[in-house]
Amino acid sequence: MIDDRTVDLVRRSLAPETVEPFEARVADQADWLRAAIDDGRMDNADFAVGLEMEVYAIEEGRAGEPPRLARLPEGVFDAPAASKELGLHNVEVNTAPTVLDGPGLAAQADAIREQTAAARAAAREHGRDLVLDAMWTLPPAEGSAAYLSAVDERASVTVAENMRPAPRYVAIDNDCLRQADGSITLDVPGATRSFPTILFESLATSIQPHLQVPTAAEFPAYYNAAIRTLGPLLALSANSPFLPADCYDVVADPAALVDATHHELRIAAFEQSVNHTPSPKVRVPRDVETTTDVVDRVVADDLYAPFFREWLADDERDTLADRVWEFDHKRGTYWRWLRCVVGGAHVDADNDTHSLRIEYRPLPTQPTVTDVVGLQALTAGLLRGLVAADHPIADLPWDAAEESFYAAVEDGLAADLAWLTADGERTADPETIFEEVFSYARTGLERAGVPDADVDRYLAPIEARWDARTTPSAWKKARVRDALTDGADLADAIVEMQRDYLRLSDAHDTFVDWL
Repeated sequence: MIDDRTVDLVRRSLAPETVEPFEARVADQADWLRAAIDDGRMDNADFAVGLEMEVYAIEEGRAGEPPRLARLPEGVFDAPAASKELGLHNVEVNTAPTVLDGPGLAAQADAIREQTAAARAAAREHGRDLVLDAMWTLPPAEGSAAYLSAVDERASVTVAENMRPAPRYVAIDNDCLRQADGSITLDVPGATRSFPTILFESLATSIQPHLQVPTAAEFPAYYNAAIRTLGPLLALSANSPFLPADCYDVVADPAALVDATHHELRIAAFEQSVNHTPSPKVRVPRDVETTTDVVDRVVADDLYAPFFREWLADDERDTLADRVWEFDHKRGTYWRWLRCVVGGAHVDADNDTHSLRIEYRPLPTQPTVTDVVGLQALTAGLLRGLVAADHPIADLPWDAAEESFYAAVEDGLAADLAWLTADGERTADPETIFEEVFSYARTGLERAGVPDADVDRYLAPIEARWDARTTPSAWKKARVRDALTDGADLADAIVEMQRDYLRLSDAHDTFVDWL
């Protein structure tokens, strides 16, 4: 339940007179950050990695019924491993950054396993289980549309009943509604639905590998290379081809819907929930020429829900995070599929500076922890390897990289991808593309000092997907298609697929073990 103070904070955030002073403060803080980048205060000695992972909660249905999406009691979040997210059914698991080397990557793998296990244990104490998946398809007891549409009005503030009642979330929701004239539409193959809140964004869950780049001078090369990897890495990781079955319109030809649905509906869910300002906020970012470009772009970005730190705390701004609080608040709505964090936590014990890191944002949550670990290693190793080897991938035209990304969204591993080979030749041949993807990921991890045996172990589950020419999304489509052939309707076919997904993800260490 939202309290009066939160309602008041939201109203202050949405007041027109808040915009100008907020933007002025962001601009002042941006000046400080540009200077800190230019004089080396953000530089560190080492590459580092970290991870954010979102999951969702289910509870058992009544006898004979499938499990269903469920809200999480507040007691779950007493566990340090469980962080709150947008939906009341969501949990986020985070790892602290570690140096990108053998011990550091091993520490990441251990932390992901331990944090996930601890969060699941906390949920089970409250009759819930946490699912590693990219989109929930088992509706809550009241149905998906009712759950995602339930709102209350408090003093002209719209409050989504199943959204975390944090002032920031509620303010962003209301600003989106204002920009969208009061109704927000999700339009994907087989379903067109309007909602009075952005909460349908919480259909989707993702993982975000982070790569700390040691110096500002190196940052543009890594950022621009990363843009060119979005299509291939999303193609390998795709895992969200279906909405909850009760979200679909009347489907005359379910088999045709299975063929038409995107391998990654998460991308549409996020983009359509919040892209209502004149310049779309969720999209593939443009290349950067200098590291300070990433600061300039946050300053210039369309504004959602301005907020001041003193509305929440009145103590001194002792840390860098406090000092640039308003800038970071605005950066939090700079929803590009790649994003730079300026001034975040560092891992260099001999240096008290902060850091520059890339948030790699489009990847879906994977079926198992081992798959998550493998995808984190693949992402970090590939970026490290491409730049370390002076690969010409950044010469691939930006438009081709953007098209490649959205092709992977729609078609997964069957997408028409774009790549530039080590010899500078443009190619769409998937054999060539994925041979280089895995080869340069190995190069990057080896140059980081990761032992060969560990490189093999981390990458094997994702390489096996390419060898089998399948992904979790392709498996989901095939399972639903088979159930339809056996006479199930679409709703039952999706439920049957999801039950199998839950069973197999619990029973096996990696997705490819199911095959």
